[in-house]
Amino acid sequence: MTAKKPRIVVTRKLPDIIETRMMELFDAQLNLDDRPMTKAELIQAVAGADVLVPTITDRIDAAILSQAGSNLRLIANFGTGVDHIDLATARQRGITVTNTPNVLTEDTADMTLALILAVPRRLAEGERLMRAGTWTGWSPTAMLGHRIWGKRLGIVGMGRIGQAVARRAKAFGMQVHYHNRKRVHVDIEQELEATYWESLDQMLARMDIVTIHCPHTPGTFHLLSARRLKLLQPQAYVINCARGEIVDENALTRMLEKGELAGAALDVFEHEPACNPKLINLDNVVLLPHMGSATIEGRVDMGEKVIINIKTFVDGHSPPDRVLSSML
Repeated sequence: MTAKKPRIVVTRKLPDIIETRMMELFDAQLNLDDRPMTKAELIQAVAGADVLVPTITDRIDAAILSQAGSNLRLIANFGTGVDHIDLATARQRGITVTNTPNVLTEDTADMTLALILAVPRRLAEGERLMRAGTWTGWSPTAMLGHRIWGKRLGIVGMGRIGQAVARRAKAFGMQVHYHNRKRVHVDIEQELEATYWESLDQMLARMDIVTIHCPHTPGTFHLLSARRLKLLQPQAYVINCARGEIVDENALTRMLEKGELAGAALDVFEHEPACNPKLINLDNVVLLPHMGSATIEGRVDMGEKVIINIKTFVDGHSPPDRVLSSML
């Protein structure tokens, strides 16, 4: 007799190939219209599921977890970041949490480099000029930006993505600097020709471009606070493909409006999907709708990791991408 398939609830639309495989392996409830679940719907999901597959758009807090049924033993997150899940409450209730690390590194690093190029070279401004039909022809002094060759790049967070960005930046002739909770191995520093700064404040004051690649935790909320943003030079640029909460968005906006920073490129926002409306009107800002990891290949790889984590857990083994208590 066939063993009962675990009941899993998937909160958002995933790639067809992943959903098909989930239907084959599990008793899967899919979200076909891709509408974010309401709090009531999430409570209903955790009450009846063996496994929940949420995304960053779902806030799985203590109030929701308190309504979880006794069968819910795994939250297999579709994504690397888990700041939207109350890990402490999940652990207290004996619920394992997994994520999908490593598969989005290159995609996010590619997007970061694209933004590093886009802002100093004014690519978005030029594109808007063409679409508006107001370009009158080439001029020696028109649309002048800044080269990135030789500029100092300060990387905040030298994990996998930070290192991937550093490799690309080195190839573009940038001088790589970084701040991290722990200094990376000397071999990595030598490979990337990277300079380590124990003091984030000291690094920020000397960089031409700052890019953020650390996770959002209570300790990194507003890591780039109003005070720290003031340390940046007026000719500096800020790039954020990590999490919006890491930067004080209102303070950043005020400085950009006053010309106290040269520009910014943001793929994430402090109150997503809302964006500070004042940012939209600034020419020296590039804004993207959280698409740093948005490749077909990346999404499929994420889904495959979710399936492996669920299958391994259901088979009675520790899933490979278990989020450890050290992340709390």
